[in-house]
Amino acid sequence: MSDSEDKPVVNGLVALVAVAVVVGLLAGIAAIIGTKVLGVGGGGGGSDDPAAGDSLVMPDPERTTRASDPLITLEPSDDEESESAAASETASEETTKKPRKPKAEITLSQGAFQVSPGEDLYLSGIYPQGEGAVLDVQIRVNDGAWADFPVDVNVSDATFSTYVNTSQTGEIEWRVVDSDRKLKSNAIKVTYGG
Repeated sequence: MSDSEDKPVVNGLVALVAVAVVVGLLAGIAAIIGTKVLGVGGGGGGSDDPAAGDSLVMPDPERTTRASDPLITLEPSDDEESESAAASETASEETTKKPRKPKAEITLSQGAFQVSPGEDLYLSGIYPQGEGAVLDVQIRVNDGAWADFPVDVNVSDATFSTYVNTSQTGEIEWRVVDSDRKLKSNAIKVTYGG
């Protein structure tokens, strides 16, 4: 017996590799011919001409000037003339007065107007002058007295949000209170149950 007859597994592997190489070469040649015939794959590749197959052309960066105008313009009101006259009169007064701080207020809004008892209700709001404040959540059931709810909410970036959940039914009002500054938000009313 010869060596080739003694090792049929090796012979099979060699034949398999030979067939794979031949099939790979034929597939590669077919792909190259197909791209040439169909025109896929661009052109010369070495040319600096943008029409030579480049699909994206970026313009050179240029410096821009900053606009001095406001980026948003508001629609003028009907009584613009009277406002401009009043503004010119008060312009001299404003230079001598100290600028007033905006009035601190808390605005509260709810995620729904009607929920089921035991369902989470999303409360959120804004408090522009309350950065870092801790607000107490209060509840009032069916026009009763306001009571503290066992949830506090922190103000961050002038906003706050929390979820509240109660099994009470009827008309329930919510508000938040800044106890340190003695400020209360608007009350929002939610119907619990049908």
